[in-house]
Amino acid sequence: MKKTNPWAWIPTLYFAEGLPNVVVTALSVVMLMQMGLSDAEVGLYTGWLALPWVVKPLWSPFIDLLKTKRWWVLTMQLLMGSALAGIAFTLPTSFWFQGTMFFLFAMAFASATHDISADGFYMIELDEHNQAKYVGLRNTFYRLAIIFVNGALVSLAGILEHQLNMSVVYTWTLIFYALAALFIGIWLYHCRMMPRPADDVSSEKSVKEVAHELKTMLATFFCKFGAKETVFVMLFLLFYRFPEALLNTMTKTFLMRPTAEGGMALTPEEYGLAQGTVGLIGLLLGGIIGGVLVSRDGMKRWLWPLVCAITLPDVVYIYLSYTLDSNLWVVSSCLFVEQFGYGLGASPY
Repeated sequence: MKKTNPWAWIPTLYFAEGLPNVVVTALSVVMLMQMGLSDAEVGLYTGWLALPWVVKPLWSPFIDLLKTKRWWVLTMQLLMGSALAGIAFTLPTSFWFQGTMFFLFAMAFASATHDISADGFYMIELDEHNQAKYVGLRNTFYRLAIIFVNGALVSLAGILEHQLNMSVVYTWTLIFYALAALFIGIWLYHCRMMPRPADDVSSEKSVKEVAHELKTMLATFFCKFGAKETVFVMLFLLFYRFPEALLNTMTKTFLMRPTAEGGMALTPEEYGLAQGTVGLIGLLLGGIIGGVLVSRDGMKRWLWPLVCAITLPDVVYIYLSYTLDSNLWVVSSCLFVEQFGYGLGASPY
């Protein structure tokens, strides 16, 4: 059987993996803020939306019991496209908040499941050599999805609102209908172009057997080290990226809230450029440099410098909150520094 060229499906597969993640965790923040929610409400509700990605290891072993990884990828893409359409449909209604949160949660769970299946499919379809060969390609298109959403779509929302005088509700309705059409298009493309590996078969294990293996794995992890070492490992994993996790949602509202409310008063177009483009460039450069340093000298040598790199650049928000200098060059430079430090520090995590 003729093998499908990896270039025919890897770029679109990982663009489809990155897009719903950033829609749920970033684009929803901007939309909910513009729809009138307070910072406390935005932080509370969007914080819960990240839960599926945190707990997805709990159901990942059960994915193979029902169907193949290809089936799960295609089914989750169809579900996510439908969820995007559902958000667009409910936004103009009186129950827009309940409907939007329902579909965002549905998309988050579908996206987390899609991540598991897509990565598993990548491992099955490609041998070890090609897995390493195309890792840069998959990461590139994942990042392009972030630029597309945070940069292009947020900027587009600003253009529709300020230059074409569309209402906030109508603007976001159009954007989510467009996202739904894009995702359904990707699903249709993958239905035809994704290969069908011979090894991609459902597991013959029972649910009880998989649950026992998961329990054994967790027990092995916690018993491998002493209680003291296990506590330190868990605390390291919890707090290493804790400062960035605290900032993740609130920085978006801080950058876009009016000056009278203590924000930087960036327009969506300016936000799309500063955070979605310049900031992401800093993130990519930091990640590349961090990966080179750790692979060359080892994690132990660079651990404390990387801890400082991921934490100290956050002081740019103290500067911005003190000065409220909304000059786009200043804001973009600060975001570049912060995201560069985050990329540098998070690379070995």
